[in-house]
Amino acid sequence: MSSVYVTPLTPLSFLERSADVYPDKVAAIYGKRRITFAELKSDVLKVANALKASGIEPGDRVAYLMPNLPEMLVAHFAVPLIGGVLVAMNTRLAPAELRYICNHSGAKVLIADAGLHDSWGELVGTTETVKEIFSFTDTEAQIAPVAGIPAYEELVARGDESPLPWEVEDELATISINYTSGTTGKPKGVMYTHRGAYLNSFGEIIHSTHSPDSVYLWTLPMFHCNGWCTPWALVGIGGTQVCLREVRGDVIWGLFSEHGVTHLNGAPTVVTTIMNAEQAATLESPITITTAGAPPSPTTILQMEKMGFTVVHVYGLTETYGPYSVGEYKREWDSLAAAERAKLLARQGVGMIQTERVRVVDEQMNDVPADGQTMGEVVMRGNNVMKGYFDNPEGTAKAFEGGWFHSGDLGVMHPDGYAELRDRAKDVVVSGGENISTIEVEQAIVSHPSVLEVAVVGVPDEKWGERPKAFVTLRDGKSVTEDELLAHVRTQIARYKSPGHIEFVDELPKTSTGKIQKFALRDKEWAGHEHRIKG
Repeated sequence: MSSVYVTPLTPLSFLERSADVYPDKVAAIYGKRRITFAELKSDVLKVANALKASGIEPGDRVAYLMPNLPEMLVAHFAVPLIGGVLVAMNTRLAPAELRYICNHSGAKVLIADAGLHDSWGELVGTTETVKEIFSFTDTEAQIAPVAGIPAYEELVARGDESPLPWEVEDELATISINYTSGTTGKPKGVMYTHRGAYLNSFGEIIHSTHSPDSVYLWTLPMFHCNGWCTPWALVGIGGTQVCLREVRGDVIWGLFSEHGVTHLNGAPTVVTTIMNAEQAATLESPITITTAGAPPSPTTILQMEKMGFTVVHVYGLTETYGPYSVGEYKREWDSLAAAERAKLLARQGVGMIQTERVRVVDEQMNDVPADGQTMGEVVMRGNNVMKGYFDNPEGTAKAFEGGWFHSGDLGVMHPDGYAELRDRAKDVVVSGGENISTIEVEQAIVSHPSVLEVAVVGVPDEKWGERPKAFVTLRDGKSVTEDELLAHVRTQIARYKSPGHIEFVDELPKTSTGKIQKFALRDKEWAGHEHRIKG
């Protein structure tokens, strides 16, 4: 409740302020489009009022399936401005997965990109709660409209610029739900609060060194942890956001020059794409790359430094609004050899300024010795831990056991207080920044009539960091080729989740009770690697 000395925190206030302070400054760029902060505010009000006119009430969920376009940026403000909850869905998911998310979240409206119609077309008339679907046509990319589906412009026409309060009564109200693959196979809906998004935005501004002069290029999906809260953060600081439909090295280098890009975020695969592009060259002005999970190799870091890039390494999960910790750089490292400096940068580090400290604990929740050797689980809590899993109290209670969020990642604590990951406790592969549940992949594989048993583990991959690999035994008298089985799997789950390789074996390693020993398969695949986290 607001009072003289308390105002509930919400990132919605960022746009109200920036539209007042920087009305004529460009807030977003996409192709030939230029959107000022005043125009962004106007667009947000129109969409918010249009959703309100369409029956969206406080607490209702609105689903979006859209690349990094200005309309996706608008959604981050418009949906919560009327008390709605934004459900930004992964654009790479299969139709069945999208249908599950729409049904589980109870979304009433779906706004989808026409270019992704192959993914969402099957949802028309087949979901439980979606009452209306609107299709946005990206004319900049020369995407053709979808016949028979109401256009996004028809939705916008329902609204106007009538004033709405850029505030909330309850800062702990849910602002968004982000779905992540879990160890049970079914995606879990991670709930963010207005307070958490507000505070995480400041963490992004500070640790990625944003300012009103920032020109941020969207190489990280906005659907992923709400783009690490960067849509809100850049509006808050008054920076410019350059939208990008797809990550391509040649396009990225062209945008560097055209717009004077100063910042971008992304998984290690994005860094690799940029560095390996034919257009790669020494930068005229420095660019800060904030990357998560597994840092570039020492060789890549040295190459990037020579070209003018600054690397900020962060770590987190969907359950922590994206980045929670940062490999905080210390000036005394300047004098170190590049390889030693890169090794220190590779650590997941310390809690960001808006978070509590990172802990590494044993099974009794005691801190492990800070010796850089004793393994434990990384746990976190505070303002930037999720509110919980939507409609999943059991999963929430398990994740919050002992009063801390259990990451499922195993690591060590160094004497200087910096945490470093070494392995994963959960059956999750992080490939190119995307979570992939090994159980979900196993379920897709075993649905083939020729498959008897399967075990899927994450294995190192030069391009993606990690990729799922499947070990399969076949039923007596049955046969199937690797290509045939992969084709079947891709009818069940998104292509990026399918295994990079399937190895057919006579039997799987098991305990005396018949439980498959995945660790034995992982030990073999990761032999020679000091760390078992590279995605």
